[in-house]
Amino acid sequence: MPDYSDKVMDHFTNPRNIGELSEADGTGEVGNPVCGDMMKFTIKVKDNRIEDVKYLTFGCGAAIAVSSMVSEMAKGKTLEEALKITNKQVAEELGGLPGNKLHCSNLGADALHKAIEDYMEKHGIKSASAT
Repeated sequence: MPDYSDKVMDHFTNPRNIGELSEADGTGEVGNPVCGDMMKFTIKVKDNRIEDVKYLTFGCGAAIAVSSMVSEMAKGKTLEEALKITNKQVAEELGGLPGNKLHCSNLGADALHKAIEDYMEKHGIKSASAT
């Protein structure tokens, strides 16, 4: 098993916000065909803020920890703030990831961004920070 930080192990063994929101305001799905990791994020938005966020992840321990961390980082943030969450920030918040697992942090932020973009598209909102 790769050398994971205590924070990664905590989010892997005690994942936060796992599940799927019924009647989600936005949904984002990403996958990495090389490693097989799949992530689906659903968000509830109120007054331009992410009121709730849930995810379903199929993947390794790092992918689960990343999903959990991204969900915590996004909750309560404005859409613009959440769109600025970077893959690097996620890895740093987790205390680092082994080099061969860094791609997992990309998936988490990407899935969140896709959920936000889905919400914005449904509501005709344009954003300069949308990827």
